[in-house]
Amino acid sequence: MSEENKEQSVEHFLELIKRSRRGKFKVYIGMSAGVGKTYRMLLEAQALMRNGIDVKIGYVETHGRKETVAQLEGLPVIPRRKLFYKGKELEEMDLKAIISLRPEVVIVDELAHTNIEGSSNEKRWQDVMQILNAGINVISAVNIQHMESLNEEVQRITGATITERIPDKVLQMADEVVNIDLTADELIDRLKEGKIYDEKKVPLALNNFFQAERILQLRELALREVAHQVERKIDIEIPKNIKLRPELFLACISTNDASAKIIIRKTARLSSYYRSKWYVLYVQTSRESSDKINLASQRHLINNMKLATQLGGEVLKVKNDQIAKAIWETAEKYDITTICIGKPRFKFYQVIMKTAVFTQLLNKMSKTDIDLVILS
Repeated sequence: MSEENKEQSVEHFLELIKRSRRGKFKVYIGMSAGVGKTYRMLLEAQALMRNGIDVKIGYVETHGRKETVAQLEGLPVIPRRKLFYKGKELEEMDLKAIISLRPEVVIVDELAHTNIEGSSNEKRWQDVMQILNAGINVISAVNIQHMESLNEEVQRITGATITERIPDKVLQMADEVVNIDLTADELIDRLKEGKIYDEKKVPLALNNFFQAERILQLRELALREVAHQVERKIDIEIPKNIKLRPELFLACISTNDASAKIIIRKTARLSSYYRSKWYVLYVQTSRESSDKINLASQRHLINNMKLATQLGGEVLKVKNDQIAKAIWETAEKYDITTICIGKPRFKFYQVIMKTAVFTQLLNKMSKTDIDLVILS
């Protein structure tokens, strides 16, 4: 065995050891606030404690909901750490205390929360990863609108910008994902009964986020996501007699900021569905060399490449004036099964259509198993 193979073997074994020591991760997911995620987590915590499990509350946000507050009774709570930020005393989950106390199970609410500036991690999901790596089991909760790759879709449905988001890989790392489901009517009834927000906020909520058609669309997203998670679990845990072709996606982007974001997020969703690896390809032509491209386009390109990395993609940059040829050569090199490009109205697609190489690309693809997906 070569030295390189020995090193890879050692690294693989170390990864197996780390995985076995890692805590188990359970996530309750819902279509919106008020479906009962926190309530269900606390119910589970009560049941665990009755069965002799050392369970503690790392962070729970009850929002003053009576049913939820009642379920906190008797559960040991790890005090939050207090810190001053912009002249105000604020509270944050005490990560160090959790790891120091080492409970068997810790409840951590609001997975997408952004920590106060000066915290050891920027996001709470990063805190959770640290807790899991310390061998502590975690039960957490998140709303579907906080999934990074669904950002554009949620914004279209709700008309609201969701600033707090988690990478899809966080949910993929969960050992168990449970959907807390309600019908639109049940959720609206809970809102009207004052079980979600203060009565003064109800009319505004009914006219905005809590419209039946919006709830139905968000519910569909949540159900679809949990179904995907179940399929992943089946793929991992149930042996297959037939070896399926591993899917590998290639997202092709340009300096067009809006289309690049859509292509990246939708390709991330596709790869998430198939539990597969994916790449982002930017073909830099001589017209887009660093001395010719404007600063705004450069900044957008860098940000989109960063987004792709956060969503689990591997960024590839190729210099070539023949865009379609570069795409094909990259697809062959990386054994790509699906090439993802933007809709015809996008400039990037038009550039390809103007070249004779695009026809050659289609001809080549027709003789192979590679798929071409045009994303809206």
